[in-house]
Amino acid sequence: MTATAPPPAEPDPVTSHPDGRVELPPGVTLDDNRFSNEDLRPVPVAERRWTTYNFTALWVGMAHNIPSWTLASGLVALGMDWKQAVFTIAVANVVVLLPMLLTGHAGPKYGIPFPVLARASFGLRGANLPALIRAAVACAWFGIQTWIGGQGIYVLLGKVVGGGWERAGEIAGYPWTLWLCFLVFWVLELAIIYRGMETLRRFENWAAPFVLVGAVVLLVWIADKAGGFGSLLDQPSRLGWGSDFWPVFFPALMGMIGFWSTLSLNIPDFTRFGAGQRAQVWGQTLGLPTTMTAFALLSVFVTSGSEAVYGEPIWDPVALAGKADNVFGLLFALVTVLIATVSVNIAANVVSPAYDLANLAPKFITFRTGALITGIVGVLIFPWKLTSTPELYIFTWLGVVGGLLGTVAGVLIADYWIIRRTVLDLADLYRPKGRYWYASGWNWRAVVAFVVGGVLAVGGSASQPGKGPFPKEGLIPFLRPLADYGWAVGLGASLVLYTALMLPVGARRTKGTPAP
Repeated sequence: MTATAPPPAEPDPVTSHPDGRVELPPGVTLDDNRFSNEDLRPVPVAERRWTTYNFTALWVGMAHNIPSWTLASGLVALGMDWKQAVFTIAVANVVVLLPMLLTGHAGPKYGIPFPVLARASFGLRGANLPALIRAAVACAWFGIQTWIGGQGIYVLLGKVVGGGWERAGEIAGYPWTLWLCFLVFWVLELAIIYRGMETLRRFENWAAPFVLVGAVVLLVWIADKAGGFGSLLDQPSRLGWGSDFWPVFFPALMGMIGFWSTLSLNIPDFTRFGAGQRAQVWGQTLGLPTTMTAFALLSVFVTSGSEAVYGEPIWDPVALAGKADNVFGLLFALVTVLIATVSVNIAANVVSPAYDLANLAPKFITFRTGALITGIVGVLIFPWKLTSTPELYIFTWLGVVGGLLGTVAGVLIADYWIIRRTVLDLADLYRPKGRYWYASGWNWRAVVAFVVGGVLAVGGSASQPGKGPFPKEGLIPFLRPLADYGWAVGLGASLVLYTALMLPVGARRTKGTPAP
């Protein structure tokens, strides 16, 4: 059942392979540079080579980073014990895996990136709305991650170099040596992504096991110094498992889902290179929930050991590694932090906006140009200021971002799985006046579903005085109870509303009436 405006009599022919993958046959051209360039066009089947290992390695590389290491600490600070914290993170990643697999399906089947998939529901021009929202979030995260990575390099190099490294002259309130680390790290990231997705695949292949080994080495080191683990594992929950736990659990669950809700949208940017559905399904299933849960458990054990050794829990892995008492240990920690942060930041926060910005103006912006713009915007948002207020950018940030992106995911899933039953006209995704043109390139139904779902998801956002940008009673007070479930509310509301708005359009088309 397909909604169109008005469609060509017959779709362009495609080449279908036995495994379900589809590509355009020779001779079909996509030459309208307003909607197509080399980076946005479908990946030929012969070039879809990513295997289960590649997708698993991608997730291992992305999950092993400083912010995900400290996720458990935030939950423990809210009153959970370590078992509750790990449980919450595990459930969140199982939940977010489902939309990840659903949106990822179009990648290996059609070889298209996220902004092109969004054209089926939002229209050829309307797809820029969700694409630019996703790009803005990614640019902000890129800047934050780059600043955190630069800080890690600065701290560890300070331990190696010594002397006046940390007492260097200040620029804008920070030592110039810290700015140097930030700049070098920024350049390194862009240099890797500038070489393209194949370079990223190779980088993730060896970065993933290296970072995993680094985390295990940190565990062995602290366990050796502690002679066992500290009292953190014995600390009871301040919330219990009763009425005090669940009001904290659900907002925390939405925040943990929000951590990877970005990738649940743009995962087709990666799966479009998949050798088949099995590769992306098994790769993501083996890579995401297992890795995030194991990493949370590892962080809890290491932090517990640090409490036994130093008398207080040290949740920051950089600060803990900085306590190594030999140069080799510090250098190994430095390289591990460097690779871990580069791995997640390039994959999670550069690939998506590079495609999203290319979708905005394919004639002028290529994947590489989009990556460069992302890097520049990531600096211009002043990430050193963003990370100075952890309450805002750990809880409020993740909650609001998760709610909005969940709303977009609801529209995409409804359109691809319910309305179209995974059947797309590949050529028309790149052509004006075709079945995805709607009204001047916009599908107002998708926009309405996004706006309504977004208001329901984040309209009740609230902050404690001095802890965030929202009023205590919520932006829209009567929606305050929904804010704790923002991602689920946004996804569910937009999915139901979009389906309800589109089904009559499909019914009219089956009767031969053109759809607006």
